[in-house]
Amino acid sequence: MGFPLQQNSHDDSNPWRADFPIFSDAEKAVAFLDSAASAQKPTAVIAAMDGIMETHYANIHRGLYSFSQQSTAVYEAARHKVAQFIGAKTDNEIVFTRNTTEAINLVAASWGAAYLSKGDEVLITQMEHHANIVPWHMIAEKTGATLRVAPILDDGTLDMGAFESLISAKTKIVAFTHISNATGVINDAAELVRMIKAHSADIKVLIDGSQSIVHKAVDVETLGADFFVFTGHKLYGPSGIGVLWAREDTLNAMPPYQGGGDMIDTVSFTKGITYKNAPARFEAGTPAIIEAIGLGAAIDYLGTLGMNNIESHEMALYRYMRDEVNAIEGLTFYGDVADKAPVLSFTASWAHVSDIATILDQCGVSVRSGHHCAMPLMECLGIDGTIRASIGLYNTKADIDQFIAALHKAYKFLG
Repeated sequence: MGFPLQQNSHDDSNPWRADFPIFSDAEKAVAFLDSAASAQKPTAVIAAMDGIMETHYANIHRGLYSFSQQSTAVYEAARHKVAQFIGAKTDNEIVFTRNTTEAINLVAASWGAAYLSKGDEVLITQMEHHANIVPWHMIAEKTGATLRVAPILDDGTLDMGAFESLISAKTKIVAFTHISNATGVINDAAELVRMIKAHSADIKVLIDGSQSIVHKAVDVETLGADFFVFTGHKLYGPSGIGVLWAREDTLNAMPPYQGGGDMIDTVSFTKGITYKNAPARFEAGTPAIIEAIGLGAAIDYLGTLGMNNIESHEMALYRYMRDEVNAIEGLTFYGDVADKAPVLSFTASWAHVSDIATILDQCGVSVRSGHHCAMPLMECLGIDGTIRASIGLYNTKADIDQFIAALHKAYKFLG
């Protein structure tokens, strides 16, 4: 059974929406509320990626001819933009990866293999994305280290007391999410880092910034962690590009993650192999040149809008959505706290989340349903998944109205 698309006028106080070509077809009237999974792309990003392919694409760092030199310059300019965007001291602290997942795997496989051993402990939290669980599980199995998990409270926030109690002389690295992708709950990252470092300055700290980098200004020096990771496709950039930030001395003390071209100084069957310093030692082979340039363009674009303006816009829409959804019976909300990102996560007593999401799609509303790659969190909450509606900078009040109307239809049909 299909439902007609809600008539949706998007000229309501959001001039940024016009920057995204995917929303140019007014007849589609799509309310896209799944930006926490992957964001849509502005014209500036599309144009930058098309531009290099149409004008001077070539492999980088290796050619003396003009195309290669131009492509190298734009690629390294993207690295500089990332460094400035997150407050890094030097471009050499920025390693390009495929995504957050690869960045965490890089740290686990490189730093973890070099510095973890039997009896050591790795501390994570119950609210982590699988990408910040599985790599630590794998390296713990290989090294004999133990994986410890800090619990959450009933409201979905981290149990700070239990977290601190799990930090010990055995703790070698702590990895936690800045913002839960499943519920939008915000961890006080700077306070957690201070707590960890108060136990021992030698404990390494990794922050998964996949969600936080999108919604608020981030300064890695202020946070005080040793590693910060995020992905480009959530930041209005392309897929296939992510970032690992770490202090330059930390990176240079880590063994290479992969071997190949451009990460070596010398290769000899008789004299052995020597490796470049960071970031090159962690960027083996031809990198995602076009995608890195696209990420740089996304950062330029966000700079014209201002992260504080984006945060204010998104949170105003979230508060409106949270107020309006109260009119629908039988909903249970998760991570429903004051300090959170613009993510609404809920279940309904009257239908399974996948059935509701299907009806929402038929009404032109895109949300995510399921466990959101956070199965341990769902297990802790006693559910198998939620509906997650997440807001991006291009969303409007009309999107929220369409979402609420579609939820009413779902309740009428399924309730």
